[in-house]
Amino acid sequence: MNNMKIQAQTPQEYIQQLPDDRKLIMENLRKVIKENLPKGFEETISYGMITYVVPHQLYPKGYHCNPKQALPFISIASQKNFIAIYHMGLYAQPELLKWFSEQYSKQFKYKLDMGKSCLRFKKNEQIPYELIGEFCQKISPAQWIELYERQFIKK
Repeated sequence: MNNMKIQAQTPQEYIQQLPDDRKLIMENLRKVIKENLPKGFEETISYGMITYVVPHQLYPKGYHCNPKQALPFISIASQKNFIAIYHMGLYAQPELLKWFSEQYSKQFKYKLDMGKSCLRFKKNEQIPYELIGEFCQKISPAQWIELYERQFIKK
């Protein structure tokens, strides 16, 4: 990961530290995510990124990698050469990934730059804000907990 090493306690602090050309992009991403995520997710700073989590009051076990951390779902970050969206649902639910990829290719001439749960956008015009809003609506906190436990927790 090519993190820009932003030290921030709040999402506002995170955005204030960005170069001007990145501030608006991150503000727009944050707005679309907050407007579309189902009720119950919480915005925080985690792993140096703006992160949307299932809070401990909904999922006391926390993240299996570090139970002190709330269960992460979506993170957004300004990396050195791109804007990154990390969406754990894309990694855990192949049909969501397929849907997103197909919708993206219908709407944009750009090739989707992806890792396992990471979408990378080098240019603002590549960012599908409306599509991101749609895919934020597709998994509720309860559905994410169920999917997470099924996919990632060793029985």
